[in-house]
Amino acid sequence: MQPFTQHKGVAAALLRINIDTDAIIPSREMKSVSKKGLGSGLFATWRYLDADARTPNPDFVLNKTEYTNTSILLGGDNFGCGSSREHAVWALVEYGIKAILSPGFGSIFYQNCVRNGIVPIVLDMSTLKKLAATIEINPQVNKITIDLPKQTIIDSNQNSFHFDIDAGYKTMLVEGLDAIDVTLKQETLISTFEQQDQFRRPWLQSQTL
Repeated sequence: MQPFTQHKGVAAALLRINIDTDAIIPSREMKSVSKKGLGSGLFATWRYLDADARTPNPDFVLNKTEYTNTSILLGGDNFGCGSSREHAVWALVEYGIKAILSPGFGSIFYQNCVRNGIVPIVLDMSTLKKLAATIEINPQVNKITIDLPKQTIIDSNQNSFHFDIDAGYKTMLVEGLDAIDVTLKQETLISTFEQQDQFRRPWLQSQTL
């Protein structure tokens, strides 16, 4: 997982409420358990007029030229609700999404974002609408910057917006750690505990051999 410290990118607004994981990656697009090959199926129902032929829907925001190379999404409340499928986050990652800003997230989706390197940021809808209004004037120029260590979002007019994030999740994202990496950071303490435990409870050690 790549560390996330600061990112400046093109942002696109999808301010619909309750964008669920089936909208993010329809079940028909999940043809393997691999993380690869899912990007083309991202938002397939909205993104294509004919999903099988991959005929682009010109009215869908991510298909518009001005939103080329979008890496930040502005979403409505309860983004990522529905089923727990991790494929939804894998599809977003492969497409190139680095962060999602929303008033609220599906809880499992939120955790899946963190574990796969996407920064999920909770912002009130009023702030999101202000950002969207600035961005849509010229998305390729009016990019936004996310500074995770400082927990700030800066728009093209240099307006700054603070956001909160769990300290543990922030560490995982800034250092590029998955759940196993976080555990391995305590490897010395774990080894010390195991060695001491052999002396404290030798009977238990013999039973596990």
